[in-house]
Amino acid sequence: MPDTNPYEGHPALSETEAEVLWQYAKLSQNIKELVAETRRLSEAPDKTLLRRLRALEVKMGLVLTLFKASVWAVINEQPADDAVDATVGETI
Repeated sequence: MPDTNPYEGHPALSETEAEVLWQYAKLSQNIKELVAETRRLSEAPDKTLLRRLRALEVKMGLVLTLFKASVWAVINEQPADDAVDATVGETI
C-alpha cells in the first residue's frame, strides 16, 4: 500500500473527506492482512507451539512418574504401620 494519500488533491473531495477515505483504505488493508494471517494460523499447526507442547508433555510425564513413585513409597510404608497397630490392638 502506498504511503501517500491517493485521494489527496481530488477535485470532488474536501481535505477531510480525502483523509477519511485514506484512513478507511489503510484500515481495510490492515483487516485484510489480519484475516489472511488468521486463516494461515488456523489452517496449519504452529510448529513452534507443537514443539513447546511436546517438551511440556515430556516434562509432565516425568512429573507423573515421580508422583507415582512418591505415592508408591507412601503406600509401602503404611502396611508396616498397620501391622504394628494390629499387634497392639490384639494385646489389649
